[in-house]
Amino acid sequence: MASHRKPPPAGTRAGIRTPALATAALTSVALLSQTATAAPADDRPSLEEVEKKVDDLYRQAESATDNYNAAKEKTTTQRGRVDALLNDVAQRTQKLNEAREELGSFAAAQYRTGASAPDTATFLLADSPQDYFDQTQLMSRMTSRQKGAVDDYVTEQSATMRKRQEATDSLRTLTKSQDDLKAAKATVQKKLSDARNLLSQLTAEEKARLAAIEQKKQQEAARKAAELARQQAAEQKAQEEAAAAAAQQQEQNSSSSSGTSTGSGTATSDSSYATKAAKALAFARAQIGKPYVWGATGPGSYDCSGLTQAAWKAAGVDIPRVTYDQVNAGTTVTLAAAQPGDLVFFYDDISHVGMYIGNGMMIHAPKPGAYVREESIYYDGESAIHSVVRPA
Repeated sequence: MASHRKPPPAGTRAGIRTPALATAALTSVALLSQTATAAPADDRPSLEEVEKKVDDLYRQAESATDNYNAAKEKTTTQRGRVDALLNDVAQRTQKLNEAREELGSFAAAQYRTGASAPDTATFLLADSPQDYFDQTQLMSRMTSRQKGAVDDYVTEQSATMRKRQEATDSLRTLTKSQDDLKAAKATVQKKLSDARNLLSQLTAEEKARLAAIEQKKQQEAARKAAELARQQAAEQKAQEEAAAAAAQQQEQNSSSSSGTSTGSGTATSDSSYATKAAKALAFARAQIGKPYVWGATGPGSYDCSGLTQAAWKAAGVDIPRVTYDQVNAGTTVTLAAAQPGDLVFFYDDISHVGMYIGNGMMIHAPKPGAYVREESIYYDGESAIHSVVRPA
């Protein structure tokens, strides 16, 4: 018997979609796939944003480095104080024990001779030997040596208790400083890690573009340095001409006088500073090529303030360890009046410092991953310069 089922429509097979439906479905899938792939790209920061973020992180790390350096210096000082106090307490405790033994021998002798009651042993347990002898009215029968021993014991006991309390307080402060030191170190490491992670995500093309941006910044910084050098040269020439004119006028005015003029104190002072600055600069130049390492003070590596401190120390001038103390360790001068050896400070938080060498240039330890080098003081733009200080 023939089947009554209807044959399928022409151009179709059972279980297979029509070509039109299949094409529409594939098109939808492709569009969704493209949308899903393209979406994350919109959230990716631009190269300029990455550069700014990295620069900000390096600056924050340098500021945190100063906090680390200050905490480390404070911890070192407090550790020395605690060690001295503990040594003092140990010596006083030894003296206290010796005084106690001597007093014990007196009490034992009095007991054997019957000069005191059998409970003389409680003498050593009393809060104060002086109180014990007052209460038992033995002071009147004691020799001058025995009285002296009691006085020494009481004095030493009081002093030892004070020193022990002082040592305890200093240890507590030291522990707080050590905690601050760990926190500052962790902050620096976190900032540097974030900066490295951002840079590692750049493609080869982006790194090349970033290098081109940096080169353009260096060229602009060099142009500004040359402009400052011309300005300073013109000002120097004007000062020399004014000084020569003043000297000539003075010579004419005193031609009929037998007296001789003396040199100015300012000239002598400038000469003395130039001599010290030359020594500091010679030291700084010898460090060129050594790596920047945060918290380092040499001789193999430096951070920015570690380099300037070491350089001026080589010239016989002691300046503080961190930038925000160094900025107050001298006389502030204008940028136009800057001389070789002066310290140039950067940013509102005074987190960076370099040593001026003239012609708008400085020697500094720039940042992690870089080396001590000569560079324009405009390396991060004119607005980055905070102040100039003459430290000696």
